[in-house]
Amino acid sequence: MNTEAIWVFLTTQGADFGLKIIGALVAWGIGRWLISLSQRIVAKALDRGKRMDPTLSQYLVSILGVLLNIVLILAILDLFGVRTTSFAALLAGAGLAIGTAWGGLLTHFAAGVFLQVLRPYRVGDFVSVGGVTGTVRELGLFGTTLILPDNAVCTVGNNKVLSDTITNFSQLQWRRVDVTAKVANGVDVNEAIELLKTAVRQIPNVSTEQAPDVEILEFTPEGPLLAVRPYTHTDHYWQVYFDTHRAIVRTFGAAGYPTPETPIAHRTITPPPVPAAT
Repeated sequence: MNTEAIWVFLTTQGADFGLKIIGALVAWGIGRWLISLSQRIVAKALDRGKRMDPTLSQYLVSILGVLLNIVLILAILDLFGVRTTSFAALLAGAGLAIGTAWGGLLTHFAAGVFLQVLRPYRVGDFVSVGGVTGTVRELGLFGTTLILPDNAVCTVGNNKVLSDTITNFSQLQWRRVDVTAKVANGVDVNEAIELLKTAVRQIPNVSTEQAPDVEILEFTPEGPLLAVRPYTHTDHYWQVYFDTHRAIVRTFGAAGYPTPETPIAHRTITPPPVPAAT
């Protein structure tokens, strides 16, 4: 009986149904292409004006893409005879189930709206959000996309971002680079401090407006631990960070300072092995 019903359907409506499927596929392909084209045109128009923040521009383009995709799906359903009024009634009847299932997404969407209003960070900022540190590539509808320092891509839900601590390393122009240097006991600490101050000032991109700080941070059994803290523009943070380490090694080597050694009382002494009983 099922085989006969299928055969009857194919002989009577098969051609029409096949044409509808082909039309739906063509409509989907052309629609997706038009949606992508529209998003690119809107993005270029917003970027050309230079009056809107890139973060907000990407957010608006994402919303446009979602709305156009919904219109495309409704148009394809209309090809199969599914009226939009019936579809809307179906969505209204299943509203409770959809709201429960999409509750998490809706919270991320609402958090994204608040992030757009509050603006704790923008595209291109180096931030720490939701326990992840990286450069903001996009603030999307439901999540924030970051490029991590090792060039991996990570997306953090907007609700997690908004409910956690947000640290923006790019919001202020200048950043302090924190490095430590240990000098051996017996070395003239004041001389070491002056040598380091001179060496750090010569590092490229170190701020000339804010003098670098080189002070005793704490005392250890091996010798005083110095805090070496130059200031630089946020764009040159890592370059100054690594160059400061190089300057410490170069300066102490040129001065002939000995390497700090652990005192005998603090060394771990491994006892000789006990010979096996014969």
